[in-house]
Amino acid sequence: MRVVLLTSGAGDPLVFFHGGGTFHGFDFARPWASQHRVIIPYHPGWGESGDAPNLTSLHDYVLHYLDLFDLLNLDRFNLVGLSLGGLLAATFAIEHAHRLRKLVLVAPPGMHVPEHPPADLSRIPPEQIPSYLVEDIRVIAPHLPQQPSAEFLAERQREMQSLLRIMRHDSDDSKLPLWLHRVNVPTLIVWGEKDRIIPVEHAEAWAKFIPGARVRRIAAAGHLVLDEKPEAAQSVAEFLS
Repeated sequence: MRVVLLTSGAGDPLVFFHGGGTFHGFDFARPWASQHRVIIPYHPGWGESGDAPNLTSLHDYVLHYLDLFDLLNLDRFNLVGLSLGGLLAATFAIEHAHRLRKLVLVAPPGMHVPEHPPADLSRIPPEQIPSYLVEDIRVIAPHLPQQPSAEFLAERQREMQSLLRIMRHDSDDSKLPLWLHRVNVPTLIVWGEKDRIIPVEHAEAWAKFIPGARVRRIAAAGHLVLDEKPEAAQSVAEFLS
């Protein structure tokens, strides 16, 4: 399988698991490279990595990353995950916390909060999704071509299909609270207070089940809080250092 990853910096390794879309890039991670060896792999089915239709569950992706980390000789590292990547990071931590130094979850799905349900992406018209991702659309506007090419649209469709394939398999969120007590590493939960994809009330639900987890809420920020507010990325850096 072709796997493409980005890396920069030196120091304790910091692995970042991206979310359901990669169009907005990873500029927010550049400051982390002043203290860490930052490693950002594209999940199979996303970005420049190859397709993997046989990987249908989060557990499949955990096993994939165990293989990758072994190839990279990563024994222990910091793990940061955004959205889908946050849920993947939490799943990895439940099963392999001994590989982690610290864990950061940024607006992950997976908790059942009936009073504040997440948005159903399959029901949102594609042209409206960007407005759900950020409070200030100007933040991601440079990454959204006014006249998208066929290649750009095909890549977005490919990533959405990969996202929905995993979420269909792992749609049952009732078991997650049973196992989060196994996340026995220092954990930070970061959330934008204006998140329209997964409401900020989910942050406390996660913190309830992860021993000692801290919550950092970021004002006037949406789902892509790391892109939207520099203080969010700075909070991650301070926690990991």
